[in-house]
Amino acid sequence: MTIEEAEKYEEQELYDKAYEEYKKMLKNRPNSTELLQRTGHIAEILGKTDEAEQYFSDILNYDKTNTLAYEQLMDLFEESDRYKYYIYRGNLHICQNQLSHAVNDFKKALSKAPDENRANATRFILADIYSKIGKENSAIDEYLRIIDSKDAPEETYLNLSKLYVSQDVLSSAIEILERAIKDGHETSKIKETLAELYLKNNQNDKAVKISSDKLVQLKCLIEEEKFDEAFNKLQEMHNDYKKNPKYLSLVAEFHYVKKDFEKALESVDEFAKFDKNSPLIYQMRALIYEETGDNYKEHFNWAKYNLLRGNKDVALNEYMYALQHKEDDTALLLTIAELSEDMGNKNQANEFYEKLHKYEPNNKKALEKLGLFRESIGDYKMALKYLEELYNIDNRNSILKSLANCYEHTHNKEKALEFYEKYLSSASIQENEIAGIKKKIQKLENNKKSYSEAGMEEEGLIDKLIRWFGK
Repeated sequence: MTIEEAEKYEEQELYDKAYEEYKKMLKNRPNSTELLQRTGHIAEILGKTDEAEQYFSDILNYDKTNTLAYEQLMDLFEESDRYKYYIYRGNLHICQNQLSHAVNDFKKALSKAPDENRANATRFILADIYSKIGKENSAIDEYLRIIDSKDAPEETYLNLSKLYVSQDVLSSAIEILERAIKDGHETSKIKETLAELYLKNNQNDKAVKISSDKLVQLKCLIEEEKFDEAFNKLQEMHNDYKKNPKYLSLVAEFHYVKKDFEKALESVDEFAKFDKNSPLIYQMRALIYEETGDNYKEHFNWAKYNLLRGNKDVALNEYMYALQHKEDDTALLLTIAELSEDMGNKNQANEFYEKLHKYEPNNKKALEKLGLFRESIGDYKMALKYLEELYNIDNRNSILKSLANCYEHTHNKEKALEFYEKYLSSASIQENEIAGIKKKIQKLENNKKSYSEAGMEEEGLIDKLIRWFGK
């Protein structure tokens, strides 16, 4: 049987036969969204609501962004089950990234929930959406309501704890995980997460008791300055943990606390080999350099740390402090200029490109940025100064148009023509620009011709006057 033959049954309104044939085909092609779509549609016609729901839901298992499946599920329950209708509509809005609409849908679904289990499942999704749109207090309220009911899942306690940590309320985060254990969730995930929170809250004794993790126990020994025990444990764990970033960070911390800063730095370097993008690398280096009195490296590493954490303003300030201790660091000047530019502060970026140009007069990037900035503010003479210097070093195609524009605005028609012609013949020009550039060239050539003719007339008049006075 083929789809075309099953379609004939549909056309003849022999839906039972069409349904059976589609189901047979699905056995051979269970992942076919087209077959699932057709089978679900016929099931709906036949009033087999549960089966239609299953087929449309199966489509979403293979294609989570299939909006038609969501819409069909909504149609299926619009009159018969408002809870499911709002659940599917909310999922559709999540799929479309319309989270505020999704919130309204799940709130309506919550009011229609037929039992506590489905109410809690709805609250869980609602809490997750609230977290994503920055309404953390609303998310906390929903998680607390779930926990106050029976049989809240482990993930509820963990998510709620994370929210409290993000709000810097460690005591509440700890209380929630302690409550999770009392409520029967004495799992390794809950206990190890709780141990980490105990460590953050300087409750080392509790962390040791609850955790079976050797790394947690090692950290407690270091923080309690039980150096002999910590050293023995480091030696004991070395072979098994020598490539473990967390272990290597603890080795660095051990040497730091012991004030053996050279070994601490070596350990940080080793840690960096296995976790290259960790902000902790720069945090540890900054703390070490702070102790050794290297102000430049201290601030430089705090800048890198904050940059990785997304705190660009703080990072920029730290780079500025570092520059105070090494004003001729051209790499740092470039970093500050680029970061300022990235943050939208073009004037400040220009200031640091100028400083970079002072130390490296032939720095191509500085020359290009300075030239383009001056052009953008209408200072065409200064723009030409920088762009001509760059062109003498590297006659790159990317500045031909800017050079032509600056020559045009400083009334150097011949040079403007020359560089527009060069730009027109370059590989970098866009197709949609060609007509505009040709128009500019034509205008300049016309102006050049009229200036030339005017010059000849003027010269002729002067000759006549000289002859007249000569008489």
